[in-house]
Amino acid sequence: MNGPAVPTTGSLHPLGLDAVTLDPERLLGAWQERNAEQTLPHCTEQLERAGNIDNLRRVSTTDGAFRGMWFADSDVYKTLEAAAWELGRRSDPRLRAYLDETVTLLENAQDDDGYLNSYFQTDHRDQQWAELVWSHELYCAGHLIQAAVAAERAGAGERLLPLARRFADLLVTRFSTIDGVCGHPEIETALVELYRVTGHRPYLDLAARFVDLRGRGLLGDEPRFGARYYQDHEPVRDADEVTGHAVRQLYLLAGVVDVAVETEDASLLKAATRLWESAFDTKTYLTGAHGSRHRDEAFGDPYELPPDRAYAETCAAIASFSWNWRMLLATGGHRYADELERVLYNGIAGSTALDGRHYFYSNPLQLRTGHDGSHEDAPSQRLSWYSCACCPPNLARLLASLQCYVATTTDAGVQLHLYAQGHLGTPHGELGVSTDYPWDGQVTVTVTPSEPGTTWTLALRIPGWCTSPTLDGAPVSGGYAEVTRAWQPGDTVRLELPMPPRVVAAHPRVDAVRGCVALVRGPLVYCLEQADLPADVLVDDVRVDAAAPVTVAAGAEDQGAPVVLRLDGHHRASDTTPLYGAPPTTAETDVVLTAVPYFLWANRSPGAMRVWIPAR
Repeated sequence: MNGPAVPTTGSLHPLGLDAVTLDPERLLGAWQERNAEQTLPHCTEQLERAGNIDNLRRVSTTDGAFRGMWFADSDVYKTLEAAAWELGRRSDPRLRAYLDETVTLLENAQDDDGYLNSYFQTDHRDQQWAELVWSHELYCAGHLIQAAVAAERAGAGERLLPLARRFADLLVTRFSTIDGVCGHPEIETALVELYRVTGHRPYLDLAARFVDLRGRGLLGDEPRFGARYYQDHEPVRDADEVTGHAVRQLYLLAGVVDVAVETEDASLLKAATRLWESAFDTKTYLTGAHGSRHRDEAFGDPYELPPDRAYAETCAAIASFSWNWRMLLATGGHRYADELERVLYNGIAGSTALDGRHYFYSNPLQLRTGHDGSHEDAPSQRLSWYSCACCPPNLARLLASLQCYVATTTDAGVQLHLYAQGHLGTPHGELGVSTDYPWDGQVTVTVTPSEPGTTWTLALRIPGWCTSPTLDGAPVSGGYAEVTRAWQPGDTVRLELPMPPRVVAAHPRVDAVRGCVALVRGPLVYCLEQADLPADVLVDDVRVDAAAPVTVAAGAEDQGAPVVLRLDGHHRASDTTPLYGAPPTTAETDVVLTAVPYFLWANRSPGAMRVWIPAR
């Protein structure tokens, strides 16, 4: 059984869906269990309640009115994909019933020519394919295809793939001769994955065609946001800056890498690399999040990274994870694995509440005292669902397949990229990983080779944040520490990744946080929350000494944080300070500050929070 991305060429090869088992008693495994027990059932319940499932029913019955966003089908497909990956891990009668019943609905709803989109099959048939700039028809088709690929690879059912292929064949027939692209990229990577499953070359050819047509003005002069919003302003091969709607840009680039790898197009991969450098050198938040503008959910200018106005959409973080995974597989570059880790533990993890049933759509790095969180675009706490509910099902499908991103293999050996306690089965042998990462930096790997005495290389990633790693007690450097030996059963390797707290500053051109510092330990970004301060001390009025020592302390287990950070700060109340006037002269008082992992903020009560803290 294979996982979400299975390139036929590239530097690294992903392990199978059933090759890695994550320990549910450790962080990544616990997230995956929570996803199975809480998030996935919650998604299926909400899809029924919000009308997504009824929309598909009414294609056959014509009863009732369409409910939700016009692309509501996509959330059904993402949840189907999540169910398929989860069924590939273990049996679950509830998910099996959801998958089977939903596939039956889709079979009944699909037109004879393969078309399937409940919005355009009911009240809007005359608009099919008429407005690609906004219709999301190809976007929805992409998510259907990805669900079908998941079902096929996970052995979760045989009925979904033929259904998706009928739609894909319609796309090939229609768009192989008509110049058109979707206003929301996503179909590209789906078609490549369908090609990888079926070997049917027209799917890959159409994906490549969509990539090459992008940026040629085919979406017209869209008046609200302009061509840059849709990445339709410049061909991908010529672009040197990520721009526009962050999710669309990142989904597009994941598809670009897929096409480049399968067609062995070095120039296209070079373009993806150039755009990666634009994104991660100047437009990425400390948490790995993307998108600094609420108005169009978009990338801003270089270094435009305001913490309080960060849109940082959850789906953009997931798209970044997918893009970096594909870049890692294509090139083997450790910097892509570093970004996988950063966005997973911060930008993605912070989106979900401890109960697994409440979520952030946007993920700011600061929430001000007095923030109006009454609107779902910028709530003070996570919500159970959204009118545009793209993020929860997206989270569900990623977490259901999370084990697929831990390690890769080559003819030369095995590469560990994400550290999580568990068991790995590889062509070279079995690996047992023991670690309490990310709370502790010690990682022990025990090897049982497939053939004792065979020589191969175990490569362990050295995170970019780690300055003094050791392997079996000896200093190591570089992106990966490699151990090459003739392996015997029971051989162990111990990697030590020291995790002292770090005080970091942003590039001086990030004006929004100039004069501020942030606290980081290991891969985790930390933040201050009002909940950890006395009522008369507002987090907005706190400053720190950038040179002050930061200590590691035990956190409350029931709050999900075994490790918190403590440091001395300074407080000056500003309640009576005029909006503009002379600098305040009132005395500062000392205060002890507790910083918690950013991904855990807003789990206790609504309140102010900040990652970037003014320094004196």
